[in-house]
Amino acid sequence: MSNVFLVSLSFATASVIWGKGALLSFSEGHATIHLNKDNPLFRQVQAAARKLDGMSLEGIKLDGSLWDKELRWAFSQGFYNAKKGANIDFSELDPAQLQNLTAQKKIVEWVRETINLGPEALAPNVLCDKAVKLIESVLPEGIAISHKIIEGEDLLIENYQGIYQVGRGSTRPPCMLQLDFNPTGDPDAAVDYALVGKGITFDSGGYSLKPSGSMAIMKSDMGGAATLTGALALAIVNGLNKRVKLYLCCAENLVSGHAYKLGDVITYKNGVTVEVLNSDAEGRLVLADGLIAAQEDNAGIIIDAATLTGAAKMAVGRDYNCVLSMDDQLAELASRCAKQENEYLWRLPLEEFHFQQIGSSFADIANIHSGEGMAGASTAAAFLANFVINPQSNWIHFDLSGSYQLSENGLWATGGKGHGVRTISKMLFA
Repeated sequence: MSNVFLVSLSFATASVIWGKGALLSFSEGHATIHLNKDNPLFRQVQAAARKLDGMSLEGIKLDGSLWDKELRWAFSQGFYNAKKGANIDFSELDPAQLQNLTAQKKIVEWVRETINLGPEALAPNVLCDKAVKLIESVLPEGIAISHKIIEGEDLLIENYQGIYQVGRGSTRPPCMLQLDFNPTGDPDAAVDYALVGKGITFDSGGYSLKPSGSMAIMKSDMGGAATLTGALALAIVNGLNKRVKLYLCCAENLVSGHAYKLGDVITYKNGVTVEVLNSDAEGRLVLADGLIAAQEDNAGIIIDAATLTGAAKMAVGRDYNCVLSMDDQLAELASRCAKQENEYLWRLPLEEFHFQQIGSSFADIANIHSGEGMAGASTAAAFLANFVINPQSNWIHFDLSGSYQLSENGLWATGGKGHGVRTISKMLFA
């Protein structure tokens, strides 16, 4: 790496010439991050990296003995931006830790870069192909995956109605990826976990058309699919020996003469009928198919993830992801894993009464809540619960408020963040 800029850590206070309580000080070709032991070190390092990213440095070398693996990771997260990635020399680190950190960086940057791709570059089938290639790239020697992509009219043959109906307005067909990671080698082994991801590669809102400002970032509406793919890849790198199936529910939600319409009633494979009252509430319609498929494969625990509701972002902003579950132990596991992995997660309520707030006069349920003052994230989860045989246990829903940064802030560059990958990956080892 040429023109390397050195960055070191210190618990000493910066000279007052850099400002009272300055986070950074500089000498020629070198910066020092001044850490305060009373505040979270991870956050301070990531914030300093964001400041350094604004200096257009060609490359960074982390220097000194205070850099542990987690602080190196924090720096790489803050220094990344969508145009140049994060050109960092992690420097002196145990070879095994360096290999693991490098693999983690590759995987999370895949998530960020995939989310940042423009919609023309990421058709539904392209997202599925990219997911397969990422998983294949991290497989240990001697272990293979199997997968199939169900596309276009074949979705109707297998009766996956939600994905088909949402995606039928586009000339690029919708599809579902079903990927099986089975390190046991036993085709009859139980499926320990199912991961079900929303992969809306562009969301115009359909006939419930979004305004331009809201639509401009809808290339990121496949953040759930990317996050779960990254989570599985990271778990494999970390030695996962459980059988996991990945289901990506992928479509473009566009307006055309063939697009689904408000007032349509969708009949799902499990017999549940859904009235479409808002074509911009499409994520739950595609996830329903993935949840059904996961249960057909008798998955022990189901984790779904989606950039599902604006209500979740209104509740926690873009700093946190949200989790909703009726299984307290599973929700507590998610919170514990997030804390261990230095990610932010907040539990939102999901109660039996939320199920009563998505009624329809023409179908079993509607795809949005009725009336004013309803909890949008909770009623969206209640919708999904209709496609889980026993929603009270072994199912958890992530509403990924924190997967995309609308504009740069003190910790993150604009764009995909990969926030949540480590949390969900850690859960797979429980």
